[in-house]
Amino acid sequence: MTPALSLLHQDDHLVAVHKPAGLLVHRSALARGEREFLLQRLRDQLGRRVYPVHRLDRPTSGVIVFALDPETAAALQAAFAARRVAKRYLAVVRGIGPHQERLDYPLRDEEGRRPKAEMPAMEAVTEIRRLDSVELPVQVDRYPQSRYSLMEARPQTGRRHQIRRHLSRRGYPIIGDAKHGKGNHNRFFAEHLECPRLLLAAVGLAFDHPVSGERLDLCCPLDACMTTLFERFGWSGHLPAPPRHRHHPSVMP
Repeated sequence: MTPALSLLHQDDHLVAVHKPAGLLVHRSALARGEREFLLQRLRDQLGRRVYPVHRLDRPTSGVIVFALDPETAAALQAAFAARRVAKRYLAVVRGIGPHQERLDYPLRDEEGRRPKAEMPAMEAVTEIRRLDSVELPVQVDRYPQSRYSLMEARPQTGRRHQIRRHLSRRGYPIIGDAKHGKGNHNRFFAEHLECPRLLLAAVGLAFDHPVSGERLDLCCPLDACMTTLFERFGWSGHLPAPPRHRHHPSVMP
C-alpha cells in the first residue's frame, strides 16, 4: 500500500505537501510509461480536486504547493511568475563550494523542440551559500581524500534544472545528478552512503497567502536518505525543523 503523503499546511484554499524524490508532479510529454503522479495521489488522498501552480523536478524532493480552487491557482501562479515567492533548497555537492556567491548564468531550454543552441538564453540567477563541508579519507577521484559541501540555494528565477545547472557550471555538481554531475561520485554515494538519488531538496517556501494576506513560511524536513547522510557527516545542525502540520478550516479574506 502506498504511504500517505505528508501534508505541511492545509486550509480552504491551498495545501502544501512533501513531494518524495523520484515522483513526477503531473502527466507531461516526458512522462511516457509512468503510472503514478503526485497530483493524482494528493487528489485521491484529499478526496477533492487540486490545481498545480509550480513544479519540482522529478528527482528533487521537498515542499510543493497546490491550490484547491481555480482562483487561488491563478493568484499563486501570478506570485511565482512575479518572483514574489521565496524558495530555499539544500544541496550536497562535490568539492568545497564558495562561502557565498550570486550565480548569474543565462540558461537555454534543454527540453525544447529546437536544438538547445537555437533556444534563447534566458536570465537565470541563483544565490548560493556554503553551510558546511566534510572531507572523507576515501579516494573517489584522483585525490586521496574526497571533499563535499552542503550548499543553500535560493533561486531568484525559475528556469528548468536551474540549481543543478548553475552549481555544475560553477564547478560544484550536485551529488546524484546523472545529467550534470560526476558518475564516480554519484556511484560512491549510492553504493557506500545509501544515497542513490539526487541530493537536492526544496526545504522552504515563503509567500503571502492569496486570500488572507498572511505570510506563510513553509518548512519541509529532509527524507530518510538525506537525514541519515547529514547525521553521518556531522551536519545535523542544518536539518530543517520538522513542521507542525497546520489545518485551518477557514481563512478569512
